[in-house]
Amino acid sequence: MFNKAILVGRMCNDPELRYTPSGVAVANFRLAVDRPFTNKQGERETDFIDIVAWKQDAEFAANYLTKGRLVLIDGRIQVRTWETQDGQRRRSVEVVADRVRGLDRPREDRGGGAEEEPAPPAEESADSSPDPWGDQ
Repeated sequence: MFNKAILVGRMCNDPELRYTPSGVAVANFRLAVDRPFTNKQGERETDFIDIVAWKQDAEFAANYLTKGRLVLIDGRIQVRTWETQDGQRRRSVEVVADRVRGLDRPREDRGGGAEEEPAPPAEESADSSPDPWGDQ
């Protein structure tokens, strides 16, 4: 089985950072990704995809990524189903990020200083295969 999603798009909103009861960081945001073709009217359509990032990637997203930023997400697709209190079944499709990268610089200074975006968090993986992005 293989479940891999690689997306490049613009942040639709600032990430919402929360922490689980055990203290694990989780961030949610939505990514606008243009389709690679045009419709009958010659316009590009856009998909709005929910993203969930955990731990260091969640904190990186919350601290350095804002609405409008160009972002690369490397992750997997997850489908969740649940039942509401009134008995209705709900379903959610989202991408769980294994890697979050900012692809552009912030458009404006966030606090008056010359703060630079740090390097993304180091990968924690038992897999010793070479990194296809060449950034390890």
